[in-house]
Amino acid sequence: MAATLPLSSDQIESLNAAGQEALRDDYDSLGRQLRRRGIDVDRIKARVAGFSVAVPSWGSGRGGTRFAKFPIAGEPTNIHEKLADCAVVQQLSTITPRVSPHFPWDKVSDYAALREEAAELGLGFDAVNSNTFQDQPGQVHSYNTGSLASTDSATRQQAVEHNIECIEIGRQLGSRDLTVWVGDGTNFPGQQDLGRSLDRYLEAAAQIYAALPDGWRMLLEHKMYEPAFYSSVISDWGSSTLAAQTLGDKCKCLVDLGHHAPNVNIEQIVARLHAFGKLGGFHFNDSKYGDDDLDSGSINPHQLFLVFNELVEAELNPRDGFDPAYMIDQSHNVTDPIESMLSSAEAIAGAFAKALLVDRDALHQAQNDNDAMMAFQALRAAYRTDVSPIVAMARAEAGGAIDVLAAYRQSGWRARKAQERRPVGLGAGIV
Repeated sequence: MAATLPLSSDQIESLNAAGQEALRDDYDSLGRQLRRRGIDVDRIKARVAGFSVAVPSWGSGRGGTRFAKFPIAGEPTNIHEKLADCAVVQQLSTITPRVSPHFPWDKVSDYAALREEAAELGLGFDAVNSNTFQDQPGQVHSYNTGSLASTDSATRQQAVEHNIECIEIGRQLGSRDLTVWVGDGTNFPGQQDLGRSLDRYLEAAAQIYAALPDGWRMLLEHKMYEPAFYSSVISDWGSSTLAAQTLGDKCKCLVDLGHHAPNVNIEQIVARLHAFGKLGGFHFNDSKYGDDDLDSGSINPHQLFLVFNELVEAELNPRDGFDPAYMIDQSHNVTDPIESMLSSAEAIAGAFAKALLVDRDALHQAQNDNDAMMAFQALRAAYRTDVSPIVAMARAEAGGAIDVLAAYRQSGWRARKAQERRPVGLGAGIV
């Protein structure tokens, strides 16, 4: 089935034509530079062209801060409009072919039809996400005491049933992963028994795990704090790993860049999870102070590169079942959300390309020789290389835009949607 793309392909091609000569010159120049280092630029380009990262349905709207939401004209108001915006990101970037939906935010009555609708836009579905950190209209039991770890058995069962419902929705959408994050925890010392709360979580999570179809995975996401600030049930990679090991082989761990204590070595966490065979995937964003959900690579692009260095190492030394799920997970407050996702997709692809440039033989030799400087220089040589011609050429050859932001702005998409869509209104919080 041919996709019905949201933007004019002729307009993208026209803009590309104006920049093609300069891009070819930059690409060929980089190719000569890399050839002197024994690297085939076309091979790197092929790897980048084969890379993909999912986008979150909620990322197409403005989330903003934890205190207030400042809507943008033309913001999507339902899953259908979210899919259209995500299709714009995919058409221009060419590396975001899947959407990760969140329930009950994205509920519809006909999921087979929604899957067809996405396919018509050139999209598929990635991991489905459950929500037990908010109360919903008509909900019988409140999550104010927690969800999977709540002291109330009926509340725990409600959370279990919601996750199983998400699995069924995901099955209809063609997904194969369920992402589970809970905000369960405490705000006061002594509020709950810290051991028993984990026991309750594991008991409830085991019921969800038992409902996984063949070929599915349950992806656990840890977070140090928020909304609970004294303790969180699954607060770090160690707790997440132990929970995943307890639940079974189909349970893996997700890493989010903002879900850690300040200055934690996240790339080491990636390596540790892979060593235990529990690296399920990565949620890309950036952080200055905490779980800021800033655009990927906007604050610490070097850390993003170091994370990808470990992901490439893991790919070269795979464990059984190593198939990481990659997704952009960020919240937008002052930018057009589509532009932020385009910028993040480009930053992520660039970090991946740079990680592919690392001279692995030289790096490993220096590590074995305890030559700290030359090991660092093996990474630094790759990081300081401008790989934007590789990323742009891969996009252009796949039908995307050489300059994604210029193409998006020239399309007038946001202005048109501002006329067509109803305003979302004011709100509070990240969603």
